[in-house]
Amino acid sequence: QVPLKPGRSLMDWIRLTKSGKDLTGLKGRLIEVTEDELAKHNKKEDCWICIRGFVYNVTPYMEYHPGGEDELMKAAGTDGTDLFDQVHRWVNYESMLKECLVGRMAVKPIAAPKGEFFEERQSIFLLYFLFYSYDWFQTDSLITVVIYTKQKDMNAELVIVDCQDKRLRGEIIVDDYSYLVEVGNNSVKPFSLLVNIAEKVGKVEIILKKKDSIHWKTLGQSCEGHNTFVKCTDRGLFYRKCKLVSKTEVTHNTKLFCLTLPKGTHLRVPTGQHVYLKQIITGTEVVKPYTPVLPSLPLDFKEPPHHDGVQIYLMIKIYSCGLFTQALDRLQIEDYISVSNPEGNFKKSQVQTSEDLILLAGGTGFTPMVKLLNFALAEVSCLRTVKLIFFNKTEDDILWRNQLEQLALRDERFEVQFILSQPTKDWVGRQGKISSSLLSEFVKRSRKDSKVLVCICGPTPFTEQGVQ
Repeated sequence: QVPLKPGRSLMDWIRLTKSGKDLTGLKGRLIEVTEDELAKHNKKEDCWICIRGFVYNVTPYMEYHPGGEDELMKAAGTDGTDLFDQVHRWVNYESMLKECLVGRMAVKPIAAPKGEFFEERQSIFLLYFLFYSYDWFQTDSLITVVIYTKQKDMNAELVIVDCQDKRLRGEIIVDDYSYLVEVGNNSVKPFSLLVNIAEKVGKVEIILKKKDSIHWKTLGQSCEGHNTFVKCTDRGLFYRKCKLVSKTEVTHNTKLFCLTLPKGTHLRVPTGQHVYLKQIITGTEVVKPYTPVLPSLPLDFKEPPHHDGVQIYLMIKIYSCGLFTQALDRLQIEDYISVSNPEGNFKKSQVQTSEDLILLAGGTGFTPMVKLLNFALAEVSCLRTVKLIFFNKTEDDILWRNQLEQLALRDERFEVQFILSQPTKDWVGRQGKISSSLLSEFVKRSRKDSKVLVCICGPTPFTEQGVQ
C-alpha cells in the first residue's frame, strides 16, 4: 500500500460513486469496446482497464487506489484480469467500480486450442475422470454422500463442507485444483453434518440427517459448478456467515476476534493460509484478508487445539482512520460477518525439510507466524532452530510479548528478538528498521550447510526491504 492524499480514503471513494457524477465520461451509455479502442486509453489522465470481459474507466479511481497509480498503470489499456488475480482476486471490483463501467469487450473469434495448453487441459480432464467421482446412499434417517479422490494424503484441511440455506456444498482442494459437489435440497435437517475422512484411501464421507424418513429419488437439484474439477482461481470465493462470540484487547490498538463457524460447516484453515472478511459498508461490499491465529501460544504441544474447526481467531489492528477495521470494531457480540474459504499457497513441506526456520515479522505481520510457530515446534522434528525477529514501532505495540518470552524459556530451539523503530529511552533491547546489517546479526545457520527457510510478513515496504 502507498500513502494516499487527504480526502482519498475508501469512504471518500464511496461518497464520490454515490454523488451522481459521471465517472465514465460517457453520460451513462454502455458501449462495446474493441481491443484497438481499449489500447488508446493507456494514460493516467485517460485510463481504461478490462477485467473479465468488462471495461472500466479507472481514471477517477487513480488517486484512491491503495496500491498507488503505478500499479493500476501496469494494466492501462489492456486486459488486466491476470494481474488483478495475482494481486487481489478477492476484491469485489464490480461493486467498487460499478459507476466506472464503460461496457463489454467486443467478442472475437476463438481459435481451436492446440499445443501445450491443450495438452495441459487434456491431462486435467484425465486426472478428473480417473480420480474424482461421487456417490450417495440412504437409510430411513440418513444420507451419506461419498467422494472418491484416490488421494493418499487426504486430510481435514483439504475438505470444506457447508450445509445450510437448503444447500449442500462439499469442496475438495488438491494442490491448485478444486472438486465440487453442490446440490440444493429442502429435505436435509438443518445443522446435521458429520464428515469422515479415510486419509489412506482418499475417501470423504458427508453424512446428513433427513428431515423426514422418506425415500429420496435424487440427491437434489444440481447447482452451477456441481461435479466439476477446475482451478481454484476459477472457482471463486465461497462465504458463510460466522457469529462474533468474543473480542478481547491484545494491545492498545489490536484486538483478538473470535468467530464461530455455522453448525453445518466443516472447515479447517491450513497453516500459512488466510481468509477474507466481507462487510457491506454504506451500500458497498468491502473485503479484506486476515490470517487466523490460535487463541494463545501453546507452551506445551501435547494436546491438539480443541477449538480447531469450530472457531476462527483473528488478531486485527484497529486503525483510527480505517473504514473496514472501524466497522469491525463496532460489531457487537452475536453479530454476524461473512468469512470466505481459506486461500494461500504456503506449503507445510517447506518447513518439514528445513533445519533452521527464521521468521521476520513487522507489526501484525506476526499473525501468520502464530500457527507456523506452533506447527514447527510441535510437529517438525528436524528443526534445530526457530528464530522470530519481531519489528515494531514501540514497546506497547509488541503482540503477545509475554507469551513469546515464555515460549523461548520453555523450548530451547526457539529464540525471539524484539526490535523497535521508535523506542523510549528506557528500552534496553535492539532498535532500528529492517536492514541487511541488522539482519546479518540474527539470520545465521545453526550449521555450515544447514537448510534454511526464511518467512517474512509485514507492511509492503518492510517486506520488500526484507526480501532485498
